[in-house]
Amino acid sequence: MNNTAQRLADVVSMPARSVGTQAATAATDTVRHLRNWTTNEVDDWGRDDSFVRRVWSLSHVRWDTSVGGIEHVPKRTGALIVVNARRFALAPVFAAMAIGAAVDRPVRFVGRPDIAPLGPMMQRLGGLLPVEAELEGALRAGELIVLGASPTRTNLHTGVIDHQLVGSAVAAKVRVLPAATMSVPLQRNARVEIGAPIRLRHKRRGPLEELETADHLQAHINAVLDEMAGTMTGTPIDWFPNSWVGRI
Repeated sequence: MNNTAQRLADVVSMPARSVGTQAATAATDTVRHLRNWTTNEVDDWGRDDSFVRRVWSLSHVRWDTSVGGIEHVPKRTGALIVVNARRFALAPVFAAMAIGAAVDRPVRFVGRPDIAPLGPMMQRLGGLLPVEAELEGALRAGELIVLGASPTRTNLHTGVIDHQLVGSAVAAKVRVLPAATMSVPLQRNARVEIGAPIRLRHKRRGPLEELETADHLQAHINAVLDEMAGTMTGTPIDWFPNSWVGRI
């Protein structure tokens, strides 16, 4: 009689135990996924490669990005890649992630703020302070870095390029590459087109070299934008399908 009662009790309690086991398993999986998402394995410059890969994967929800001209990017040494930017577009950030995925190298960008909580998060994405010494040190260490021009309202032309930050690449004696970022707000396609390194016809000294290099960068980027008919780089709001934001 006792055995029969025990079997009946097991039958009655089994669904509850099963549900409890499933709930515990789900909770464990959730904690594991959150731990994986927030893992903090950073390099010497504060970049978290796992975090960058996750954000880049998430960006595919909105953009299908292609990168051209990767043959101009050095495989091991440092280089400064200068891109056009539109207001609120975060073009240097997404250009850095796209180029990094294309060349399979960490790529950093200039422009993280030095305030929490945004500063540390941008640092994990590869952000560097817009300080000449930090930029030059990273370039000398063989890092690839994306620098954005001054933001403009549209991508019909590129903004002014900070010649002092370009001077960091001149001092480090690394390649300086122009690159155009382009996308169509109502479509998924986006593109980063990297041009050949800037080479001056006449050797300059001091500030003249960085000033002339910045002017050549601006002219090269504008030429590519003209060929692409001034298509726009998307804004964060453009991540939503059928967004009207970003039209000329």
